Parts: sequence; structure tokens; C-alpha cells
Amino acid sequence: MGRQDGLDRLAAALVGAAALLCALNGAVMLAAPLDWYQRVPGVPLTGPSNTHFIRDIGVAYLASGVLLGLAARDLRSRWPVALAGLLWIGGHALVHLYELATGLCTPGRFLADAPGVLGPPLLVLGGLAILFARRRVSPVGLPSALAVRAIERAAAEPDSYLRDLRAAPGRALPAFLHFMHAAMHRHSASPELFHAARIGSVMADDCGGCTLAAGRLAIADGVPREEVNRWLAGQESDRAAALALRFGRAVALADPEVNALGDAVEAAHGRGVRAELAMGAALVRGFSGTRRGLGQAESCAVTRLRL
Repeated sequence: MGRQDGLDRLAAALVGAAALLCALNGAVMLAAPLDWYQRVPGVPLTGPSNTHFIRDIGVAYLASGVLLGLAARDLRSRWPVALAGLLWIGGHALVHLYELATGLCTPGRFLADAPGVLGPPLLVLGGLAILFARRRVSPVGLPSALAVRAIERAAAEPDSYLRDLRAAPGRALPAFLHFMHAAMHRHSASPELFHAARIGSVMADDCGGCTLAAGRLAIADGVPREEVNRWLAGQESDRAAALALRFGRAVALADPEVNALGDAVEAAHGRGVRAELAMGAALVRGFSGTRRGLGQAESCAVTRLRL
């Protein structure tokens, strides 16, 4: 959630650099295979040139470059696309490492090839490592078991309803993860505004477990714990957060006041923030509805709403 920070941009830049290198190399191999063969150090030592074969490899490099370029535009969401783009260049690098280990390639020749062979996959792996180490990736694309464990750990909620979805037929959990990604979209809105609207909505939906999960998510996104507990207790908050809470509640209850509250949010923070708060407040109810349908929702009245 939130805008990209410096490390996010660095990760995207590393993948983007790999995309550019792959695309340029592939384009040259397609357009001028004999020039490529003669100009790349070490290539003539592999045997006579074969323009058809060079162009085949060029297509693979170009495809990797396109995939990596698409991933770099939104790496936090498209990290599986980056893995797809890594398949060819990573496998190519492993072949070179194998030949070095088995003596089919001399160390000198391996080092000469290393920048072009190992460089792009290492750039991609470096970018993905930055995001995964910081948990800045969408759960969409994670293996189901890993996704459930990661979400339960973040929500401090073991044995969650997500396990029921994982056991359901027809890949119900991956479909739900796409919904979860949309329900947690935040770009321009501050953490306080965004999560206040979500908590206001889910409290109006009377789901105690969902409310606590929304509160934990707010804390994980940087909202002070004491502020979240004030929201849960219905205590006074600052004007902006109080407005977001009321707006989220109005969205959930279809309160006629919702238009006036939305206009107030828009006047203070802009149309984009209003859209994010509306989206968050509306979609967060999908969690409570799913829980309720699976028999795992308790009223806020019987849940200790404190974190």
C-alpha cells in the first residue's frame, strides 16, 4: 500500500535495467546476427555462426526484455511477471555455471562472458529480493499455503477463514487474493485517512474479527496503535480521521449523508483520495461478508475491540 518509496524505485530500476539489456541484445541478434556474432567476445569460439539459431536466441532475449519491462512498471503487483522474464536469462546463466563447474568452459572465458550472462538475472534477483525482504509484494501469485501463512502472520490471526477458501474447489483462494489486492489499494490517501474509512465501514458491518484485522493492518501501515484504539473505542480523533470514519460508516450503511461526507473529503483532500477511501470502505465489507458466510464472524458487541 502507498506510494513507491526509494527502495521500491530502486527495485524497479534494477529490473528495468535488466529489461533494457535483454531487449537491446535481442533486437541486435534479430536485426544483425552476423555482426552480433563477430562483436561479442568469446562467441566465435563456440563454433561457426548460424544466423537462424542466433535469431532464435534473440527472440528469447527480446521476450524476456518485454516481460521484465512490463514487470518493472508495477513491480510490487507484477513480480510474477518478473519471474517469468527471469526464466530464460536465469536458465542461460545456470548453463554457463554448469560448464564452468564441469570444465567445459575455462575461468577466463567465463569471466569474459559473465557481465552479459550473469548481469541481467542478478539485477532481477536483486530487485525482487528488495521487495520480498520488505514484504512489499502483492499476495497474488504466491503459492496458496505461503499466502495464507503470510496473511495470517500479518493479521496475527491463525486458523483464519482463508484456510476454508484454500480448501474450496475451483481455486477460490487465488480468486480471493485478487479481491484482497483491490481492497487494500492505497496510493494518494494517508494511512490515517484510508484505514479510518475501512475501520468505520467494517465496524458498521458489525464484524468484530474483521475490525481487529483492519486495525492490525492499519498499525502495520504506520498508524499509531493508540490512534487505532481510539477509533475502535469510538473516542474523539482528529477532524480528518473522524471525517474518514464517518464516511466509511456511511458507505457501509448506505447513509444518505454519504454524499455530503464524500464531498467534504474531496474538498479537503482531492478526488483521488475520495476514490481510494470509497473503494477501501466498500470492498472491506467483502471480508466480513465472507467470514459471516463461513460462520466465522462475531458481533463487535462480543469482541474485545482493542489492540
